[in-house]
Amino acid sequence: MKRPSKFTWEFRKLAFVLAAIYLAALFGAASNSEAATTIYNMDRFLNEPHPFAKPQAQPQIQRQPQQPVPATSTPPTSTKDQEDGLDLDDLGPGVEAAVEDVNDPLEPFNRVMFGFNEFLAEYLIGPLARGYNAAIPNPAREAFRNFLSNLNSPVILANDLLQGELKRGYATTMRMLINSTAGIVGFIDVAKKLGFEKHNEDFGQTLAVWGLGEGFYLVLPVFGPSNPRDALGKLLVDPFLDPLGYYLDNTDREEVGYAITGVRGFTNYAAFVDQIDELRNSSLDFYGALRSLYRQLRNSEIKNGGGDDLPNLDPILDKRSVPPSLSKP
Repeated sequence: MKRPSKFTWEFRKLAFVLAAIYLAALFGAASNSEAATTIYNMDRFLNEPHPFAKPQAQPQIQRQPQQPVPATSTPPTSTKDQEDGLDLDDLGPGVEAAVEDVNDPLEPFNRVMFGFNEFLAEYLIGPLARGYNAAIPNPAREAFRNFLSNLNSPVILANDLLQGELKRGYATTMRMLINSTAGIVGFIDVAKKLGFEKHNEDFGQTLAVWGLGEGFYLVLPVFGPSNPRDALGKLLVDPFLDPLGYYLDNTDREEVGYAITGVRGFTNYAAFVDQIDELRNSSLDFYGALRSLYRQLRNSEIKNGGGDDLPNLDPILDKRSVPPSLSKP
């Protein structure tokens, strides 16, 4: 039986992404007009059960008699800058911008997809990742990630050139040549020791450089946080920039390419599974925290790390650890 061509597979992925966006829009239109719960809508969140909120014992706080406020005290924070006891002025401009512009009109649908992904993370991918980290020494895991990253160098190079980043394109070329030879097909990152630092590029970033906006926030099954621009660029266009994919397609070995993509995603997840668990356990709303973090990371990548420093999430987590109603005297 004749195998589907690469174009056929990419068309199927396009149909998958479009179907996800359509279902998201349909689900969002059918939902209640009332704003969905977010980490910035704390009153409703604390008063209603939430599928991703872990129950915590409420601390017993002994209230002290209220003292009169001196006339010279600091004026109260405005409603715009303070939501449910969360003072945005303490968190920095990066976090405040994320609070004011979450751009998530399809949040009800996204939370359903987020729940599905969390189910996979808890019962399948997470245990496998922790077992992988426990069984394989860190140097071996790092070498394998270097190998997989080196295989993706042509895609990074193509996007470097499409963005007009000739200097970064030169660095990518040198990394590919050095690591493929002296680095034993990429297992050893010799190029980094010679001053050629690693960076990542994809067609989603290229579209952003060309002026295309990210659109609304979108959670895809399995793939996780995304948006229409990144879904189009990373899932549909980047495979056409990969010469290894064409070789595997022409030799009827498409399944090898899909396996490489899956293993690359798994090893990347395993490298950060502990940090993800820490963020999950310390967040009152992991969905909202992950959404904010994803957008900030993507903006930093688009600016090639030249944008504002990523804001620290610790102040958010600290202020959300106790409900505002209990934190006030």
